[in-house]
Amino acid sequence: MCGRKENADKRMGGINKANIKKTIYYLKRNGLRNTWYAAKERMEEAKREPYDYIPPTEQELTRQRINPPGYHGLISVVVPAYRTVPRYLRELIDSLLQQTYSKWELILADASGDESVENVIKTYQDKRIRYVRLKENAGISQNTNCALDYTSGEYIGLLDHDDVLTEDALYKIASAIERKKLAGIEVKMLYSDEDKCDSGRTTYYEPNRKEKFNLDLLLSNNYICHFLVMESRLMKELGFRPQYDGAQDYDLVLRAAERLMDKTEQIVHIPKVLYHWRCHSASTAENPQSKQYAYEAGRRALQSFADRQGWNARAEHLKHLGFYKLAYITHVFDNRRDVGAVGGRVLSKGNVIGGRLSGDGTFLYEGLPKAYSGYLHRAVLSQDADAVDVRCIQIRAECIPMFEEITGVSYQRVPGTNFFDASVLPRDTDYRKLSAAFGRALEKAGYRILYDPSVERQWQ
Repeated sequence: MCGRKENADKRMGGINKANIKKTIYYLKRNGLRNTWYAAKERMEEAKREPYDYIPPTEQELTRQRINPPGYHGLISVVVPAYRTVPRYLRELIDSLLQQTYSKWELILADASGDESVENVIKTYQDKRIRYVRLKENAGISQNTNCALDYTSGEYIGLLDHDDVLTEDALYKIASAIERKKLAGIEVKMLYSDEDKCDSGRTTYYEPNRKEKFNLDLLLSNNYICHFLVMESRLMKELGFRPQYDGAQDYDLVLRAAERLMDKTEQIVHIPKVLYHWRCHSASTAENPQSKQYAYEAGRRALQSFADRQGWNARAEHLKHLGFYKLAYITHVFDNRRDVGAVGGRVLSKGNVIGGRLSGDGTFLYEGLPKAYSGYLHRAVLSQDADAVDVRCIQIRAECIPMFEEITGVSYQRVPGTNFFDASVLPRDTDYRKLSAAFGRALEKAGYRILYDPSVERQWQ
């Protein structure tokens, strides 16, 4: 069991072996100045109140078992295994046996080439556990495709061979499917929040609190990740592509999102941690260099997505591994008819004072130092927004009349740019209120608003 100091270090990125390795690698890639700010930000995060995963109460779990959701279809959980540490495998299986929703099957596709995984499976008698010995280790994508052939559920969930689900995970999935069905919506893809845990599952840290489906955030990072559940027909039709091994899930989600871009109500986010991502020395979560190829595969998957859309754009790595940017060769408006406005961040005295707004008019990254990347680096990622600050906004030509009607001023540009010159607005303008009003108008007209934090404007 970890000591208290190690637990405190692990929770939110204090000084420990894994973080030292990450810092050294970051220094080699990004230089001293960027590393200094990244380390400073991480140390400040470590001082905040630590995260503790709070499991459902026994009373709540009992309620779930007694009162199953209206949806009662079979959910297949697919696990490609390769010489899994026996203790990890047992904990994975036990996390399924403890589910409060009982209509599941586990398809465990074993490419180990030895008896290690099978010997563990033989100790379980539950018929819902289905063991498949693969003829060869053909790579994670092909191994998973083989496992898909054995599934019979209406939905398929993906679980890594050394991770675990929370006891209420499948119950929450089934409940979400039922709620959407009652609203006349057929769910195609679901995902939940997640966190990380140490190898012994004594410490939980770095919770990933996710957003509702956000296309451009997905084009910056596979924020959907775990726990991913997809309609069986859709997942089997798309399948996993071996050329993207290491980022096969990202490639799958991008292609699913491509199918559902005009039906995003069929994509459901469950705002609750349902998945514990185990970190150990061989895992990508703790040692980014262990799977360098995965990050390049992710970039190629993103490039493939952009190419399929016919966008003239180049997928590029950002400073942080696993995070990307689509650099449009020609203007984004020339490539994407769905984007009605592009906004950046507004800065003053080295801090963010404006940029992306939430639906209630809050600037999401307000107060963050310019050099910081924010929670899970989201402050430096391109993403969809409910609204963007009118002090740093560029508007599609067709939408300018709408903007002028709402603001009451003509769309004058900052000299040498296509960005609106906000200095023409009255001095007492409420920028939050005005920005939110224009955001609502764009949404009503069917446009997407793109927040690009690489675009900046100083404001005094």
